[in-house]
Amino acid sequence: MTDLSAAHAAAVTDRARLTGSAYDGDRDLAARQAVYRWQQPRYDLPGLVAERLRDVRGRVVDVGCGNGMALRRLRRDRPDLSVLGLDLSPGMVAALPGPVAVADATRLPLAEGSADAALALHMLYHVPDIPGAVRELDRVVARDGLVVVSTNAARDKAELDDLWQRAAGEVLGVDRGPSRIPLGARFPLEAAPALLGERFARVEVTELPATISVPDPEPVVAYLASYRAWADQHAVPFDATIERARALLADHIARHGSYEITCRAGILVCRK
Repeated sequence: MTDLSAAHAAAVTDRARLTGSAYDGDRDLAARQAVYRWQQPRYDLPGLVAERLRDVRGRVVDVGCGNGMALRRLRRDRPDLSVLGLDLSPGMVAALPGPVAVADATRLPLAEGSADAALALHMLYHVPDIPGAVRELDRVVARDGLVVVSTNAARDKAELDDLWQRAAGEVLGVDRGPSRIPLGARFPLEAAPALLGERFARVEVTELPATISVPDPEPVVAYLASYRAWADQHAVPFDATIERARALLADHIARHGSYEITCRAGILVCRK
């Protein structure tokens, strides 16, 4: 796993913070999802997941289902499947159509081998015990089933890291300020195959490189502001840094027409 301070790792996985602030509803998650509107090539992640489940019949469990993008797509496109959504946050599942339940990824409320497929999409980095969650995915999926995982690479959206440090530096009166908290650093795409390979015999990786070209500052500002639940971890006045980032973005877009963000993510399909 990528190096991460103990304090940051604890904050990224803190249950009270995740359920009471970061994911008490889908506002912040939706702000992060919204920037993909300007992505090229445009990847339809729920559609890519559905494609990988084309040969699956029976039950699919979406672990850490969030605001239900994959869950809703599967229920629409694959009515033959029985799709169960599970999430740690009551605030997330409350807005989703059932069946859904509140559950911990390391203690899934499912019998051994009771699912034909499981999803863990952009969520394992929030689990304190990642190997434990991988063991649970292995436990609940049938022998001939599969697990679909997604995550970001270590340098995903590096331009936002640079923007944050520039803005923070100007607020603090130094050359470059402290880094923003790296949510995905505990489970980057580079390390994911080895971690998943401890329980699964085959791990197939599909990388999804892309560029987001945003023509307006506000979606990027909203993306940065969506990290407010971790504001105390940034070692800089959060609101002042957001406002300085807005000004830097407006200046950049006025000069170049858009702000470009490099995306590095991937999907991993695991089989026993």
